[in-house]
This record gives sequence, structure tokens and C-alpha cells, in this order.
Amino acid sequence: MSQATPTVSGKVFGLFCLASYLLSLSYGSTFLLSLLIGSRGGNEHDAGSVISAAMLSTFCAVLVSGHLSDLFGAARSIALFGLLLVAASLGFAMTREFGHLLLFFGLLLGLGWGVFYTLGPIIVASLVTPTQRAKYFALLSGSMMTGIGSAPLLARAASAAGMPLTSAFYLAALASLVGVLLFWQLGAQLKDSHTTSAARITWQATAQVLGSRALFPIIMVGLGGCIFGGLSSFQTSYAAARSLDYSLFFLGFMSAAISSRMLIAGFVVKRDPLLASCLLSGVMLGSIVLFAFGVHSGFSYLLAAVMLGVGYGLTYSVINGLAANEAPPGATSQALLLFSLSYFIGVFGFPLLAGKIIVEHGLPTLLLALLAVASANWLITLGRLLWRRLQFQTAPALETVRRSSGTNPPPGLTKEK
Repeated sequence: MSQATPTVSGKVFGLFCLASYLLSLSYGSTFLLSLLIGSRGGNEHDAGSVISAAMLSTFCAVLVSGHLSDLFGAARSIALFGLLLVAASLGFAMTREFGHLLLFFGLLLGLGWGVFYTLGPIIVASLVTPTQRAKYFALLSGSMMTGIGSAPLLARAASAAGMPLTSAFYLAALASLVGVLLFWQLGAQLKDSHTTSAARITWQATAQVLGSRALFPIIMVGLGGCIFGGLSSFQTSYAAARSLDYSLFFLGFMSAAISSRMLIAGFVVKRDPLLASCLLSGVMLGSIVLFAFGVHSGFSYLLAAVMLGVGYGLTYSVINGLAANEAPPGATSQALLLFSLSYFIGVFGFPLLAGKIIVEHGLPTLLLALLAVASANWLITLGRLLWRRLQFQTAPALETVRRSSGTNPPPGLTKEK
């Protein structure tokens, strides 16, 4: 078989992407929690608490996903834990006031999403040849991002049709249930119960990874997750404060992130990764500046969302590759697992702090906090570029010193006579 030939049929992979899209709607519906909880007497801090509850359960899901894959197969593990996404969406819709019950449904969401997010790429890696992985990872990522962004857009459409906000959560639950059934069926077709296995993290491997250059992209994805989670989770509040339509944000962000990942990510990841990550994180920083100081109309709002989609979407692809390539030998899988965990800390953990900032200090303060996070993210890439340039400049000088001091033997003495 040719290396360029995928080992899975287009029909099967199409069903896989469709199932991924449907499950992703449940996570996308969490961006409506601020609006939903606000209508029931809560505030942004309450919404952030529910979202951040998912962080704890996501950790557990990621750590046990390898064992689940061995027991049930990757696809059927996703199907089983996808039922928790269905339950979470139904719970959000049916719970009438903020309390411990909503936190419980946040935990269910984290378990379901963590297993899916971890095992989905593992399935793809087992289905296609190494030379095809970048393309098929982009298709998976595009399917998931489409589902995440579609949930708020469906809610806006439901609102325009006079339907209650809860209808979006019910629709997400129904879509996720269909996705569960598709993944269960795919489990039989892929016969992956003994062929796919997730990495298991150890303290020794963690120390090795965090002591290597892979630490930098792992930190960066966490910071990027803070930006994405902070902006997306409270975008309904941001838009309401400026009399804008929040669907513009999700439409612009989703379109830009998907199109950039699927159309130009393959080109970008082949460039100098440090330079690319510096430029793209600069674009993301520019979008936060625009959100904080420059959004005064629908057009500027859409432009800021597009900039965020391009910067965030492509930066993620670049630093994902850096995390793998800069990991110590034999610890690539562990580095990617830590990469995912760092992302979850940012995307699920930061909304708790963001909600507290909004309630106690207002949206402008949150935007300044996000500006600081985006600046730190960009400064990491800038610092790495400057350090590399300094190393290149000092290397010839050190070689000259060694030669002039006689530490290197004359060239003629090293040759055979």
C-alpha cells in the first residue's frame, strides 16, 4: 500500500467527522451558560463555577482514557462517555436555579469531553498513514470546531424564531445522542478494541517533559486556552454590554479558525515554528487589543473575532507540533498528553476567575487581564526567537576563541597522512 493512501474509507471517516461534530455541540452549548444562568438569577461568577467544575473531571478522564481504550476500544469508550455529554446538556436545560446540581452536570461534561478530546485523535492516528495524519487531524479539528461554534449560532436562530434558550441545550443533547450512536457503530466497523491505546502519564515522564523545551508550548497552549475560554464563555455578556449580536463573534471566529486550519495550516506548520508562533500569537494579541479598545460596531466586532480565529487556530497547530518535536526521546506521547491537560486547565479553569473579575470589577478589567495573558503568550515566543538568535551569534565567536587559544588542533594534524 502506498504511504499516501489512507487505510480507512472516505465513508467511514466521513461518519467519524459527523459524529465528532454532533458531540461537539454539547461543549459549544456551554458558551450559553452565562446567558442561561443569568436568566435564572445567577451571574457570570456562577457560570464560571459550572464551567470550571469540568476541569477537575476532565483531568480524571484524560488520565483513565488509556485504560478505557484497552477495555472497550477508543470509539466505544467515546460512545459510552458521550452519554455523559447528553446528560449534561439535558441537565443544564432542566435545572431551574443555580446550585450544586449544575456543578454536577459540569463535572459530567468534563468527563465526556475529556475522553472524546483525548481518544478522537488517537483513532485518527490509527486509521491513516503517518504522511496523511496532518490532513486528517485538520479534518477532525475542523469538525469539532464547527460543532463548538454551531451551538451558539443555533441558539441565536432559536431566539430569532421565538423559542426559549433552553431549546439550544435540548438540541445539543439530541445531536450528542446521535453522535453516541454513530461512535458505537464505528466501534464495530473500525475493530479498534485492541489496536488503539492512549498514552499513560508517569511522574518520571512528566519531569522529563517539563525539563525540556516542550515546556514552552505546553505553557502557551494553557495561556491560549485562557484566552479562548475567557472570551467565548462570556461573549454573551460582552455583546450585550455593547449592544451587539453575539452570533457575530462565533460566526467570525468559527469561520476563520476552521478555514485557516484546513486551508493554510499545512503551509504554516512547514515554516519556522518559532517565527510562525511569534507572528500568530501577535495576531491573537492584536485581537485582544481590538476587543478591549476598538470594538464599536458590528464590523469591528467581526474583525476582532476573525483575527482571534486565525491567530488562535493556527497557533494551536504550530505549538502542538513544537510540543511533539521538542519532547525528550521516547516521551512524545507524554508531552502531547500534558499539552492537552494544560489546554484544559486554561479553557475550563480560567472562566472561574473570569466570572469573578466580571462580577467584582467589570468587563473592562477582564479584557485587561486577557490582554496581560496574551502579552505573556507573545513574549514567550519573542524571547525564544531572541535567545536562538543570541545562540547563533555567540556560536561562531566561541569557535574563534577556541581556535585562537589553541584548544582546537590545527586542521592539518587531524588529517591522515
